[in-house]
Amino acid sequence: MGYRVVVAGATGNVGREMLNILAEREFPIDEIVALASARSQGDVIDFGETEKTLKVQNIEHFDWTGWDIALFAIGSEATKKYAPIAAAAGCVVIDNSSLYRMDPDVPLIVPEVNPHAIDGYKKRNIIANPNCSTAQMVVALKPLHDAAKILRVVVSTYQSVSGAGKEGMDELFEQSRNIFVGDSAEAKKFTKQIAFNVIPHIDSFLDDGSTKEEWKMVVETKKILDPKIKITATCVRVPVFVGHSESINIEFENELSAKKAQSILREAPGIMLVDKREDGGYITPIECVGDYATFISRVREDSTVDNGINLWCVSDNLRKGAALNAVQIAELLGRRHLKKG
Repeated sequence: MGYRVVVAGATGNVGREMLNILAEREFPIDEIVALASARSQGDVIDFGETEKTLKVQNIEHFDWTGWDIALFAIGSEATKKYAPIAAAAGCVVIDNSSLYRMDPDVPLIVPEVNPHAIDGYKKRNIIANPNCSTAQMVVALKPLHDAAKILRVVVSTYQSVSGAGKEGMDELFEQSRNIFVGDSAEAKKFTKQIAFNVIPHIDSFLDDGSTKEEWKMVVETKKILDPKIKITATCVRVPVFVGHSESINIEFENELSAKKAQSILREAPGIMLVDKREDGGYITPIECVGDYATFISRVREDSTVDNGINLWCVSDNLRKGAALNAVQIAELLGRRHLKKG
C-alpha cells in the first residue's frame, strides 16, 4: 500500500523537482495530486519521467480530507493560509517555506542529521524543511561534530539565482544576453546587476547589519544540530543558475586532522567526498546539478586556530536544498510513523 500525496506549488521550480524526485525514488504512492494557484488551474505537468501527467488543481478549492502527506512549495503567505487547513484535516504538511522553521512546536528536519526530531510532528501536524544553504551545510557538519565537537563555524556562501525562483533565473539569462548584444542589463529581481557580478545581499537587512538569509543559517543550524555552536555567515548571490556553494571554516573542541576529517566525510550519509589536490580535483556547482549528494572538496587544516578545518561544500539547491530533503522527510515520516500495509 502507498500514500495519498499532495504537491502544492507543483508548477514552480521546487514543486516540479518534488514531482521528479518522488518518481525517481519510487516513493510509495496510491494517488497523487498537483496543486497551484488559480492561474495554473488546468495546466498539465509531467510526473517525473514517467508517462503519467497530472492536471493542476486549484489549491483554494481543494478538499484535504483523506490525504496523507502534502509537500508545500508555495511560499510563506500561502502556507500560512493553507497549511493549518491541511493539517487540521489530518494531512501531514512538509513545508519548504520559512514560516514554521523556528516554531518550537514544529520539527525542522534534515534526515541525515536529526531524524529523531521528526517524532514531534504531531503537535501541529507540520514539519519544516530548512533553508537551502543550511540543509547542505548541516549535512557536512553533523559527522564532524559527532567526532570532534564543533565550537564555531564561519561560512561564506555562493548561492545560485535559482534560489530566488524562476524570476531570478530569467533575470540572469536576460541580462547575460543583453550584455552580449550591447543592451542594458536592468536589475529587476535583484538589487544590482547579477550577470558577471556577485551581490553580497540575500533577503532583507536586519538591524545588526546581517541579512535574513544569514540569520536563517545561524538559527536553523542551532535548532537542527546544536544550540551551543557559534556561527557567523555571509551570504552572496552569484551568477550561477543552479547549485549553491559554501566555503566553511570550522573550529573544534578536540583535535581533528584533515586526513581524519576526509575519512569521516567519506563514510557519512548524504555526502560525496571529491578531494584530489590537483587541477580539477574538486566539485563545482555545474557538476552537482541533478544529483542527490552534498559534495565536499578542499578539506584542509586551518593553522590560524587550534583544531581548525576548512572545506568546500556544493549541492543542488533545488534538490538537497529543497525538494529532495522534503521527499526524504516524507520517507522518514513513513518509516517511523505512517507505515502502510
